[in-house]
Amino acid sequence: MDTQIPTSLRFTGSQVNYYFLCKKKLWYFSHDISMEHTSDAVYMGKLIHETSYEREKKEIEIDGTIKIDFIGKDRVIHEVKKSDSVEEPHLWQLKYYLWYLKQKGVEGVTGKINYPKLRKTLDVFLEPGDDEKIQAILAGIKGIMDAELPPPAERMKMCKNCSYGDMCWI
Repeated sequence: MDTQIPTSLRFTGSQVNYYFLCKKKLWYFSHDISMEHTSDAVYMGKLIHETSYEREKKEIEIDGTIKIDFIGKDRVIHEVKKSDSVEEPHLWQLKYYLWYLKQKGVEGVTGKINYPKLRKTLDVFLEPGDDEKIQAILAGIKGIMDAELPPPAERMKMCKNCSYGDMCWI
């Protein structure tokens, strides 16, 4: 059963991640203002992604909307991350993928966040109440995207390494 997901609820995993990470970064990214190509941290993350789990088929795109890092034979969706310093955004990004697939009629799929440099994994499942939480997250993302101007910057620990950092404080 392939359920059609309304366009208003189709967001990338990065948008869900940025919703938790930084609302201003989400606004910039959603308005095609990309600074990721200038970031050493982003480059390092891509390098880890490319060189880890080399036997797996990577970057599985669904509906031109979500990109799953790889799917194990055991119906586990894997998301590869550089560091666990911002675990909540990673968790909700993967829960969004699980929710998205569930909306398309794909059942029995779970998730795992892999931190290869840390040799750590985190199992991820859709839990009771997550559907409602994800709906609220998606409404929040839409509200930020629809805003004419980005939200005000909030000084956070991660700002010093953010590729958008110079733009936020001008």
